[in-house]
Amino acid sequence: MDIIQRDLDRILPKVAKPARYTGHEWNSVVKDWDQVEVKVALAYPDTYEVGMSNLGLMILYDILNREEGILAERVYAPWIDMEEAMRRAGIPLYSLESRHPLADFDIIGFSLQYELNYTNVLNMLDLAGLLPLAAERGDADPLIIGGGSGAYNAEPLADFFDLFVIGEGEEVLLELVNMYRRSRITHHASRITKVDFLREAAKIEGIYVPSLYDVRYHDDGTVAAVEPLVPEARARVRKRVVGTLPPAPTKFVMPYVDVIHDRAMIEIQRGCTQGCRFCQAGFIYRPLRERPMDEVLQTVEDIVQETGYEEVALVSLSSSDHSQIEPLVRRLTTDYQHPPLAVSLPSLRIDSFSVELAEMFQGRRKTGLTFAPEAGSQRLRDVINKNVTEEDLLRTAEAAYSSGWRRIKLYFMVGLPTETLEDVAAIVDLVKKARAIGRRHQRKRTQVNVSLGTFVPKPFTPFQWLPLVDEATLEERQALLRRGLRGPGISFSWQDPRTTLLEAALSRGDRRLGPVIHRAWRLGAKFDAWDELLDEDLWWRAFADAGLDPNFYARRDRSLDEVLPWDHIDVGVRKEFLVEEYQRSLRGETTIDCREGCVDCGVSDEFCCYYGV
Repeated sequence: MDIIQRDLDRILPKVAKPARYTGHEWNSVVKDWDQVEVKVALAYPDTYEVGMSNLGLMILYDILNREEGILAERVYAPWIDMEEAMRRAGIPLYSLESRHPLADFDIIGFSLQYELNYTNVLNMLDLAGLLPLAAERGDADPLIIGGGSGAYNAEPLADFFDLFVIGEGEEVLLELVNMYRRSRITHHASRITKVDFLREAAKIEGIYVPSLYDVRYHDDGTVAAVEPLVPEARARVRKRVVGTLPPAPTKFVMPYVDVIHDRAMIEIQRGCTQGCRFCQAGFIYRPLRERPMDEVLQTVEDIVQETGYEEVALVSLSSSDHSQIEPLVRRLTTDYQHPPLAVSLPSLRIDSFSVELAEMFQGRRKTGLTFAPEAGSQRLRDVINKNVTEEDLLRTAEAAYSSGWRRIKLYFMVGLPTETLEDVAAIVDLVKKARAIGRRHQRKRTQVNVSLGTFVPKPFTPFQWLPLVDEATLEERQALLRRGLRGPGISFSWQDPRTTLLEAALSRGDRRLGPVIHRAWRLGAKFDAWDELLDEDLWWRAFADAGLDPNFYARRDRSLDEVLPWDHIDVGVRKEFLVEEYQRSLRGETTIDCREGCVDCGVSDEFCCYYGV
């Protein structure tokens, strides 16, 4: 560590944002390395600014460090200049808290949130002096585990990880770490025997060990079967669910540089009842669980005491769906007046955002409001089961602008199933109507920011069988919106079409994509989520070298009876229900919100989608 410190003192003044790499932030946890039994590195495969804004990693950091005998430290992907300087100086990738090389840890856990970060995983392992391929690592190397939404289809990454945590990690990660500790004590060894440990770990609900499964393919390239090779491996790996949300972290690590979301966060509920057919999170994070209002209020008080933050985000997939959202916001805006506490409500549901809720912020610092109509026409909103109307949006815009907001942000998608040019043109009409409402209240100061994404069909959704829109159609629809969304008071941004084909191929890929990811990384691919660094030609070369076509994974209609690469993962939602929802979408039929009645999605009685139904 002294050598690492000496070399860091020499190179840090020469790289951008050196505070990304120094550690020692307020509220970071530093334990005595020699006095703990299991050492865990929590890795985020993107920059410090992005990773420090991830609430899931903060939750696991807090839970692990509360345990005696366990330490958890953080590591993020170094930016290009820092990586080059580290390689020249021979500095291995290290943790921020103690600056130990990652290879010294027992377990390295990667948070997998976005497919375009996959090459960063390999790059971080290599920078740590570890071989990316799991089959080439030995018992002396750390156990490499993955979790997060990307783990629900783990097949493209199966070659690189020892195991995956499927579902919510708060309980299962502790079980896994304690099993590791017991295994090492039993065998009187500083490291475990991985083969034996992985077979035991596979018995834990929510643990998927890809090396214990064999994948067979048909001659046409589709999956024939994913079959366990040993008795310990389950035929279907069921996701882990926590019945009650554990205590939220309050001692947030305070960053030294500006991060994406530089504010306190508290998860006020997990899961969603709306059933939007494009939304993977809405299906994989079922059931809905609310954090009680009193607990939220106490946690916010503790966060303010521990951090001094002046803004807190009430986080969930749809914050305004919380049953106590109005009294909760009223208490927060009343209790914190000197100085005032800015409260942000990300991912608001349009039809549940009331005038009363908007007026609670009157006279306070406005942090912006974000809504997601997703589609411009009612016909298409019915197809995707986005149960809001144009009247809902305009009524919400009226409430926001009349209560003092000058800016709202609207998310839309193109490439949705059954979409026509008329549906896309309806986005322009809707945005201009919202702007007109704003100008009536705010005059020329009003702003409507429009963000456009491309629909990417995801596993475990009713649209998982559908193809990605072709590039010519995507360009046509983006061009229509670029022409229509010009003028004062409208800001328009759209997703780079280069990323969508790659994202779709990786999100719906099978195990044969492992060599593609490995080859792309070898060719120099990394930070593919960053437009300035994405070189898609490297990926197309990697696909070609592997004899595979990205369009086979991204732009191919899949039959309802096809074995999907992720069919051996059980997220609690019946595949038959997803088929029914897909067929309803083609008929333009909507499905009720779970709070209005059970839709029989398959979530067990133990974890009903909405308590009380």
